[in-house]
Amino acid sequence: MPALAADGDNISPKARALYGRAIVFDANCGPPLQEKLPLPKEMLDIVRNSGVTAVKTSLAGTDADFADTVEEIAFFQRLVEAHPDVFLQVREADDFARAKREKKLGILFSFESADMFEGKVERISLFRNLGVRVMQLSYNKTSPWASGVMADPPTGLTELGRKAVAEMNAQGVAIDISHANEATSKDVLALSKMPALITHGGAKAVHEHPRNKSDEILKAVADRGGVIGIYDLPYLTASPKQPALDDYMAHMTHVLNVCGEDHVGVGSDSSLNAWDMSPEDFKKMEDYRHKTGVAAPEEDRPMYVEGLNTPRRIEVIADALLKRGYSASVAEKVIGRNFVDALTRIWA
Repeated sequence: MPALAADGDNISPKARALYGRAIVFDANCGPPLQEKLPLPKEMLDIVRNSGVTAVKTSLAGTDADFADTVEEIAFFQRLVEAHPDVFLQVREADDFARAKREKKLGILFSFESADMFEGKVERISLFRNLGVRVMQLSYNKTSPWASGVMADPPTGLTELGRKAVAEMNAQGVAIDISHANEATSKDVLALSKMPALITHGGAKAVHEHPRNKSDEILKAVADRGGVIGIYDLPYLTASPKQPALDDYMAHMTHVLNVCGEDHVGVGSDSSLNAWDMSPEDFKKMEDYRHKTGVAAPEEDRPMYVEGLNTPRRIEVIADALLKRGYSASVAEKVIGRNFVDALTRIWA
């Protein structure tokens, strides 16, 4: 059983009040789910009690094809239909404020891989119209469009990828370079007319890892109006250490120093519910990731940060920011406002 964060007794009243009034956005997270709808009360209670306003949810995994991706989008639309008092689909910027006002969890559809496009740039418009408003150009490997962090050789955008960037700009789709390698990231940042996002990543200067980003890339994203979400994954520290809250905050404070208070957020790369996977399930997942060639180094520990393995993890982060001397204004930007503002600009 993973070590859960404290139940909130150590959260300061100031942080709790801030968390209650702010738009809280996790830039890579999913609600608790099961195959059959409607969801049971215990899953819905996790959502209701989380205090999270909205999440960007990655659909279609790392390698789903077109048909399976459409089927998953249909499932999530059915989820919203089955529980209209709990969920709403985020399709435009005003939906974030609506989710907060109506006390629902907004779900923003996104992609991590590009397999579902099957090299067809015209599908960007189709998926955008289904509500997928954040897209990547590759997962960890190489796609017809670009190269991910584990690609060999580490090339950048292809000619087709350049057309995809132009089409995403034209369609008002936010480009996410979380899994892009250095070459692809630089190509996107040079070519895109709109800000690019790193919805879930870490700082290479704090821990050298392929999934963490160099200061050069972090600064370039910020300079172009983008936002970097810090994930709570084991890639924050060297194996075999399980990362803790201080390790997480080392990445966050570094990126705040490099990029400024308007360009940092949270992208946990987790589920809203606490991580509770058996060793057998974890091994099965990792065997699949290694078999398909998408695994990154140091995937030898559970995928959580000690102290953040809770549905209210962003409240813990807000409290940690305040306790480290950051103002309530900065904390409110980090726990949601920065990503909402960036997406508002991109979708305008």
